[in-house]
Amino acid sequence: MATAAQISVISEDDYLAGEKISDIKYEYIDGYVYAMAGASNNHNLITMNVSVAFANHLKKSPCRPYASDMKVKIGSKYFYPDVIVDCSNLTGDSYYTEQPTILVEVLSKSTRRTDETIKRMAYMQIPSLQEYVLIEQDIVDVEVIRRATGWLSEHYFLGDELTLSSINLTLSVEDIYERVQNGDVSEWLENKEKLQQQVNANTDITV
Repeated sequence: MATAAQISVISEDDYLAGEKISDIKYEYIDGYVYAMAGASNNHNLITMNVSVAFANHLKKSPCRPYASDMKVKIGSKYFYPDVIVDCSNLTGDSYYTEQPTILVEVLSKSTRRTDETIKRMAYMQIPSLQEYVLIEQDIVDVEVIRRATGWLSEHYFLGDELTLSSINLTLSVEDIYERVQNGDVSEWLENKEKLQQQVNANTDITV
């Protein structure tokens, strides 16, 4: 999610200690800390839709979902993905994971460059990571890159379903964008309503 202002060079230990008491979340990249920007209504809705779907699906699984407040560590970098699925045995006092299975980022104008470049390259170095999901909030576009396909991008749109093979979960794009307000969603819902009206009208004529 990401980044507003660069502050200073600090050690990893100082960064981790500071995060435990700070009211503001910071990401850490090779000694530099970056304040996290606030999230929009659409951003929060998408994050919640995905995390709830993960939580319901993984209730009886050793894999666990985390939304927004769990860090992922890659070398000397610490990020806050919007949603994490972790299948390792994290302890109750863990503040970060080094073994995520799925990472999800919701994109915005301010975070897209970081999410699609710095984070993408860093995440692909994580041995345990199987799938990285990038979700646009201002339009409808869900990008999934998978280790199994050599990190090739696959894009999904309204009317599509996507399968996250690492946890055997299939999601519809419509469910991911439930209650989100943007032009693509509005057009989709209008067309869906018109189609339903036509179906109802044809049913009435038949009866």
